[in-house]
Formats: sequence, structure tokens, C-alpha cells
Amino acid sequence: MKEVAITGIGVHSPIGLDEQAVLESLLMLRSGIRRIDIPATGKAYAVGLIENDFSERFTKMERPLLDRIAQLAVLAAQQASENAGIANYSTFAERAGVFFGTARGGVTTEWAASQEFMDHPTRTARPYYLMGSMPNSAASQISIRQQILGPAVTHTSACASSGVAIADACRHILSGEIDVALAGGAESTVQPGVAPIFLRLWDALRALAEVADDPATSCRPFSSDRTGLALAEGAAFFVLESVEHAQRRGATILGYLCGSAVASDAYHMGAPHARGQAAAMRGALRAAGIDIAQVDYVNAHATATREGDGVEIAAMREVFGADAERIPVSSTKALHGHMLGAASAMETLVCLLAARHAFVPATAHLGEVSEDCRGVRHVREVRRERPIRYAMSLSAGFGGTNCALIVRPH
Repeated sequence: MKEVAITGIGVHSPIGLDEQAVLESLLMLRSGIRRIDIPATGKAYAVGLIENDFSERFTKMERPLLDRIAQLAVLAAQQASENAGIANYSTFAERAGVFFGTARGGVTTEWAASQEFMDHPTRTARPYYLMGSMPNSAASQISIRQQILGPAVTHTSACASSGVAIADACRHILSGEIDVALAGGAESTVQPGVAPIFLRLWDALRALAEVADDPATSCRPFSSDRTGLALAEGAAFFVLESVEHAQRRGATILGYLCGSAVASDAYHMGAPHARGQAAAMRGALRAAGIDIAQVDYVNAHATATREGDGVEIAAMREVFGADAERIPVSSTKALHGHMLGAASAMETLVCLLAARHAFVPATAHLGEVSEDCRGVRHVREVRRERPIRYAMSLSAGFGGTNCALIVRPH
């Protein structure tokens, strides 16, 4: 069994801007979902929004090139590097890489460019609009700032994007091509300006949660009264290293990425299918060299959509078999919302925290479990049980891309 060491984590999310804040939110079931009103649509929505304005962290010259998504990515990647004890990557720059996942890229910059064109169609366009809106802009910014000379790769596979990026980083390390990777994802589609566009599009799919009397409880995965997802923004990153490299530089190892797999539904652009999700889980188990009996927690993709949650549970029942009633399953999207391309990285980070601190995260606001979501062990309250040996994160994206990642504590 080949493993990759996790030596650093960084996160900017609706439930916290660092590891400790996220951990506390998970333990206290503190939600980052709130109500926003969009006058243009005359509707209110439940979203996971980060209130902070990070633009002051960057110079006046830098800001035009840094879309909100790039700001989040740069800050989370920097936090992960500091957490790993890496002041800079200069001593192994050619043996390091950046692996980034996003579903949408720099939409705030793209929206600003469109608005300027509509208002001033004859004005010469600003070149930085193009560079700031490109999907690979965030990965490039991280590479430039950290002086990483190895591959800087961007993956876009809808809501599985950052998981696919992390899996690719592991493959590069295990193949010996590089020793170190900054891997993760970021997304930002709920900021003022772009929010009306994306909320309206998701609303057209009838996928968005109705705003509850207490907005924090609007997203209710697996519940019979679930009404949909809460779009969210954020970023999560890992520093990944070969075990030998981590030991050589005396790094503190936080845990291990033990197995990963990417699989396709080969079914439909908008509707999920259990076979692709089951294939991803089985592939990750094979890659990790373990069986399902050794898995002690699964963080589900479950977004609280009517169709998606049930399909995922069907896939788990197929893969888990007799262990379905034993393995705790939860969806932390009830707290932090659906971060689209960053979801997999965020939820893998949750798995690592759970494994390191020996607790099982809960599905907040879980009422009566709907009939199609029964047959697995749902977690209503945070539980502290025996130490978690292996934790699995499952992510599924539009178009049928699925990714499963397995972590274990050090």
C-alpha cells in the first residue's frame, strides 16, 4: 500500500478561516449558512458566504489580477505551506507542483468585464480581465508566489474538481515525478454581482434549498423534508509529500492520503447514477489496499437535493454490503454549504480532522431520514467513538465525474 503524507492544511470557508475554527464549528454544529436577498430576482436564498474582504491582503497592483477565487486559493495555499513549516519551496522548487480544482474559475472578473462592455462597448478592454478570469489563474498565482517550478495543473470536473486535483497530485508523487504538492480547490459564485446569475441558474434546476425560518438550517441532507442545496464559497488546500521527503526534512506528518479513484457515471449531464459513485469507492479501496470493514467514517457528497442523496446512499449500500449499518455516514454540507469545485478538498479536510481528533461529524438539522436514504448509519450528533482507522470522502459532479479519497491519521 503506497501512501502520501499530509504535512499541511489550509482552509478559508463559511465555518472558519483556519483549521481550529473549522474544527470548532464541526464539533459545535455551528453553521455558516445564511440568508441573502437578491432584489433582481425578488427572492431570498440560503448560501454559505465568507463575510471577510481579503482584498487588503494584496497590493493595489496585484488586485486586478486576483479574482475572489484566486484570493481564497492563494491564502489557503499559503496557510497550508506555513502549517507544513515550508517558508518557501526554493530548495526543491523543480520537485514541487500545484494541483488545483475549480468548477467555474474567475467569475467575478468575468462578470466585471461583461458589465464594463455593456456600459462602454467602445472602450478598450482591460487585459487583466482575461488573465483574472481564466480557470488556471489561481494555480498560476500560487505557483508564482511560492516559486514552485514543477507542474501547475488545473482540473475542472464540476463538483469533483478538487478531489480529482488531489488524486492527480498523489499520482505525481507516487510516480516519483515530484516530491511535494500543494493540492486543493477554491470557488466563489455567491459574492454580490455574480450571485444573482448563479443562483438563478441553479434555481432553474430546482436544486436550491428553500430558506428556512432559521436560515442556518436550510440545507438538510438525507432528510425527508430536504429542499435542496446551499451554494457556498471557500478554499481548502493540502501540502502533500512523499513519506520519504517529509521524513527527510523533519516535517510533522498530520495523516496520510491512502487511496484515491476517479470514475464516471457514463449516464447523464445532470442526473447522477449509483454505478459511477460505487466504482469510485471501490477503486479508492483497492488503491488503499483495504476493505470496507476497515473504514470507520464516510463524508458523503450529499447536497440535500431530492434525487442526489438517494442515489448516493444506493451506491453506498452496494459497496458497503453488510457494513452499511455499521459505518457512520454524514454530510457536513449542512454546515458549510456546497463549495462546488472546492467541495471535495473541504470534505477531505473534514475527514482528516475527524480522524486526527477521533470524532464522527454529524449531519446537522437531520430530521426524519427519507425512505430512499435509509440503510446506512446516519449521524445526528457529533460522536466520539473508537479511533477512526480510515475515513472516506466521496464527491460527485455534473457530467458524472466521481472521486473518492481515503485518509488515515498519523
